[in-house]
Amino acid sequence: MTTIGSTAVMMAAVEKNVAERAKRHLIQPWPVAETVGDEARPLIGEGEGIYITDAAGKRLIDGPAGMWCTNIGHRRRELADVMHEQAMALSYNSPWYTTNPPSVALAERIAAHAPGDLNHVFLTTGGSSAVETALRFMQFYNNVRGRPDKKLILSRGSAYHGSTYLSASLNARPRDNDWMDSAGDLVVKLSAPNPFRRPRGTTVAEFADFLVDEFRDTVARVGAGRIGAFVAEPIQASGGVIVPPDGYLPRIREICRANDILYISDEVVTAFGRLGHVFASREVFGLDPDMITFAKGVTSGYFPLGGVVISEHLLEDLRRSNHPEAMFAHGLTNTSHPIGCAVALKNLDILEGGVLDHVREVVPYFQARLHSLADLPLVGEVRGVGMMAGIECIAGPAGAESGALDETIGKRIDGHCQELGLLVRPIVNMCVMSPPLTITRAQIDDMAAILCEGISRTMDDLEREGLWRR
Repeated sequence: MTTIGSTAVMMAAVEKNVAERAKRHLIQPWPVAETVGDEARPLIGEGEGIYITDAAGKRLIDGPAGMWCTNIGHRRRELADVMHEQAMALSYNSPWYTTNPPSVALAERIAAHAPGDLNHVFLTTGGSSAVETALRFMQFYNNVRGRPDKKLILSRGSAYHGSTYLSASLNARPRDNDWMDSAGDLVVKLSAPNPFRRPRGTTVAEFADFLVDEFRDTVARVGAGRIGAFVAEPIQASGGVIVPPDGYLPRIREICRANDILYISDEVVTAFGRLGHVFASREVFGLDPDMITFAKGVTSGYFPLGGVVISEHLLEDLRRSNHPEAMFAHGLTNTSHPIGCAVALKNLDILEGGVLDHVREVVPYFQARLHSLADLPLVGEVRGVGMMAGIECIAGPAGAESGALDETIGKRIDGHCQELGLLVRPIVNMCVMSPPLTITRAQIDDMAAILCEGISRTMDDLEREGLWRR
């Protein structure tokens, strides 16, 4: 007979064994030089619904939904069955000279949800390759149109767009590019659209005007003839759930349109239900971009897939050019992968079958419960839209830049929350919450209560250590 105590011992032994093997062979993403190739991160054994289970058998609310992606939750048999069925029917085909039915059906369905004339879809393996594809398409487009100098890319502070070479060159969070090379000569960085960090004495409306003026002045200074694209997340996700001022993005869109600058809306995080719609650009922000990138929630993380939705008018410009021989020499071995596309189609069935309605119905409650944490002395701001929220904690004056103490706060809170049954995504001094979209009101209550207690315990720690006073 197996006892609870002996089960825990066995699980601990399993975790130790896996940790030792990981340290010998597995390189984790985003390591530091001190531990690269010699690191074991916490082991997750399984997931179900909004929960994951660690190696010790402890059940945790999956606060980040994996990495913004497990939108319909863990262990959905419908998706597992589709993977099996498609693998048994057709596991792979080369996109260079053949096509599979699921990819055609998915492209058609995504185009039907996209705003404006975004009618064409190029499928990739994830978010980084989606952004990379959009940027390479912009370069190709301007080359074919006889504008080889129109290649610069406008990005913003706190942006995160991926880990491939061009996409990573747009990133502008602390430490992103400290030790990594990038195509910096192709990128012009603008201010982060973060109202919480706006200059003191400035209203949010004045800050929005500043951002728009900065954009317009940058186009004038650099020259519209040299700028190919502006790339923007509607909400800067990994930058800390930065919600831009109302009306700012549509104003930037108009400047782009007036200067023939392609507007690329990076919806890798915000698409497929995170904000209550398949795409949020038009429905939430009033935008009709030239391209939209997507990934993550398109398969709810069950299979690596991403893509770019491209405007009809861009393709028409290429067809009318004087270079019919020009080749868009870009593709991936797993472009339009049949299993990924089949999973995405079933995932869309589930989203459209009630999950999107549930998100729109429960979002006000989700936001209200998390905004109630703003009363805690350590919390500087709670912000969010849809099923995304960022709780920014500050040990210094409100609105000031984060100090050394602030940089430890997120990890401290996450440690306490894991003990209490919640996995948090700590980003420096911020706690990011983006749970599976199927979360219920009662589960939201549990999540908010644990996060509140985790922050409270962190405040107690800081006071006890003499590092902070409330």
